[in-house]
Amino acid sequence: MFEILGFYKFKKIKFLKKNKLLLQNFLINKNIRGTIIIANEGLNATISGKVDDLKLSIDKIKKILDFKKFDSENKSKSKFQPFYKLKVKIKKEVVPIGLSLTSKNRKDNYLDPKKWNKFIKNKNTLILDSRKPFEYKVGTFKKSINPDINNFREFPKYLNKLNKKKPIAMFCTGGIRCEKASVFLKRKGFKNVYQLKGGILNYLKKVNIKDSLWKGECFVFDNRITVKHGLIVGTYSMCSGCRKPISSKDKKSQKYEEGVSCPNCHDKLTNTQKERFRMRQKQINLAKEAGKRHIFQKEY
Repeated sequence: MFEILGFYKFKKIKFLKKNKLLLQNFLINKNIRGTIIIANEGLNATISGKVDDLKLSIDKIKKILDFKKFDSENKSKSKFQPFYKLKVKIKKEVVPIGLSLTSKNRKDNYLDPKKWNKFIKNKNTLILDSRKPFEYKVGTFKKSINPDINNFREFPKYLNKLNKKKPIAMFCTGGIRCEKASVFLKRKGFKNVYQLKGGILNYLKKVNIKDSLWKGECFVFDNRITVKHGLIVGTYSMCSGCRKPISSKDKKSQKYEEGVSCPNCHDKLTNTQKERFRMRQKQINLAKEAGKRHIFQKEY
């Protein structure tokens, strides 16, 4: 059994290159995999490993970066290691929106899942899904709207069009994208902006299905693909052609070909690309028959 922890922290980080090497060396030694993004404004990460190794790693991350605690964290479990390797990246921002964020310019505007349910039931509340369109398609809250943008840097243009007097309930996977967006709205004069504490993952972990206002599954950026209530692994697969989640319904389409294409990308791929993907899938199938794991095969 593997434990997965998603977390972020907004606090000034110095010596990024040095800290990157320290983190990499320790975490690789502890067999930790996942993605860590560090920037001058803070950290955003999702990592996975065995329980004891992960606990030691979290303590080490806090010590290296001088964090007492994270701003938010979501813990879940998986029967398989959901990441192929460890990646520690240095970025200008942990979430690219064009503004730097610190603990000083953040606002306490979080709603726990119970209060969230009550707030979004109000017919005057604008429920804003701040994720990408393909994530929204997999699952979202009832009556939510999505900006339909694929680059978070374009998000401010959409936010500028919103009604400043209307109450806004904003949510994303783990909460960090909303942290940036809510500060942007505050600077623009919005007063009634609230975000789901801990994001969708916290909601799905704490709210029973019978009380839930969530419909569908939640896309996660690892080999689980999606999760459902209780953060159990969902039903979606990943298309090898476009790297987007695909449902069992998508697989019944004539445009679906294992390892090659799905209804989302079939008409966009060239014949050359499809042939290349078919060759890749053939190698995967041969590796399976030989009882081996191909480099492109999903790891369980």
